[in-house]
Amino acid sequence: MNLKMMCYILGKMLGVEALLLLLPAFVGLIYQERSGIYFLITAGILAVLFLLTGIKKPENRRIYGKEGMVIVAVVWILWSLFGALPFTLSGSIPSYIDAFFETVSGFTTTGSTILKDLEALPQCMLFWRSFTHWVGGMGVLVFAMMLTSLDKESGMYLMRAEVPGPEKDKLVPKMKETARILYGMYLGLSIVLVVLLLLGGMNLFDSLIHMFGTAGTGGFSNYAISVGHFDSAYIDIVLSVFMILFGVNFGLYFLLLLRDFKPVWKNEELRAYLLIITITTLLIAVDINEDYPNFLQSLRYSLFQVASIITTTGYATTDFNYWPMFSKWILILLMVIGACASSTGGGIKVSRGLVVLKTIKRAVKQMIHPKSVSIIRLNDKKMSQETLRNVYSYLMAYAVIAAGSVILVSLDDMDMETTLSAVMTTLNNVGPGLAVAGPMGSFADFSVMSKIIFSIDMLIGRLEIFPFLILFTAFAWRKKF
Repeated sequence: MNLKMMCYILGKMLGVEALLLLLPAFVGLIYQERSGIYFLITAGILAVLFLLTGIKKPENRRIYGKEGMVIVAVVWILWSLFGALPFTLSGSIPSYIDAFFETVSGFTTTGSTILKDLEALPQCMLFWRSFTHWVGGMGVLVFAMMLTSLDKESGMYLMRAEVPGPEKDKLVPKMKETARILYGMYLGLSIVLVVLLLLGGMNLFDSLIHMFGTAGTGGFSNYAISVGHFDSAYIDIVLSVFMILFGVNFGLYFLLLLRDFKPVWKNEELRAYLLIITITTLLIAVDINEDYPNFLQSLRYSLFQVASIITTTGYATTDFNYWPMFSKWILILLMVIGACASSTGGGIKVSRGLVVLKTIKRAVKQMIHPKSVSIIRLNDKKMSQETLRNVYSYLMAYAVIAAGSVILVSLDDMDMETTLSAVMTTLNNVGPGLAVAGPMGSFADFSVMSKIIFSIDMLIGRLEIFPFLILFTAFAWRKKF
């Protein structure tokens, strides 16, 4: 293990976070808020650590898959640990565990919150809280690689460790170029969204906050009742469309830039994703129709919540705690399914769901025709045994972690609906759950232990389990492979 190179990269990442902290400090200056000084203090601490570790590049600059996963996991943890400091130092969130929970929720684009009086926070704190979504949405390492320089192979290992999804072979060879292309598309969509929200009557600050939450599929709002504060059909539709867009595999946008339309249209994951959204929107709209003046109204609220939950954004325009049980269980199912691979969304990903369905189909076919040979394909490409093993291993680990988390959180003696939905919403990086943890509630009433478990679940979900779990294996810390 190349510890010197790992420390060098970690130092650079802390330097990048120091620069990011200057933005909320500037917002504090604009709004004349004294809380902005705490961002400068935290940035100063990070700058010192950067000078100590991130300036002198080691002679041996090579890192491999193992180091890549360790670096990715440690960076996310460090960014959250330091990102929480301004909340605690300023007194906005006095408990450091609560501040850590809120920051992890931001960077992992989960959107779960412990805050009850959200609108009492200074504007600079609200800005930082939501800005973490935008940075974390595409991945903190992808963001940092755009700004820093790493050799080709090292960058590849880092990106593969962080980019979500079962297959990661669609990256262009040059990592810095890949990072810039990804963030170019990300920034372009973000700017368009801000303009459309401004046209809908939002002020600039509100537009930025809700752009951060939508682009990163995170869901932090600066209002206690989320997007419902605006009570605007136009804003609901704009955000619904963009949540769906940010839940699409960004590799497909890259193909669109190259004017290669055929593979985009034929992409099985995209088709399944849009089909799931269409069917579940209609099912919920019919189920809740009696609660709204007309079917168009129920369709509007249904589409928004389906788009918000499947993309794991977590915004709300209504308290779906009061929806019928059928609709609530559909939302829980959408939490688990999640968005497309290589998007800013969470969940197990539509592509993994397709692999599972194709595996079941193959098993049934082989029971009927034992001598038949069936190959699992996704987008006309044969799935390798290694990829299939990775998918099955991921799903088994996911099930074990979910079950273990539910058992541990149940020690708080909350009702089953609250406990189960709170675990599923944090593990899948969605945001709101049901009952106490619902869209108009918070996670404030959970114990310290449960908040730590939720924080770990959010990190595990965002890093897709294995980069986080490898930290706790002896193999990860051996000097030799």
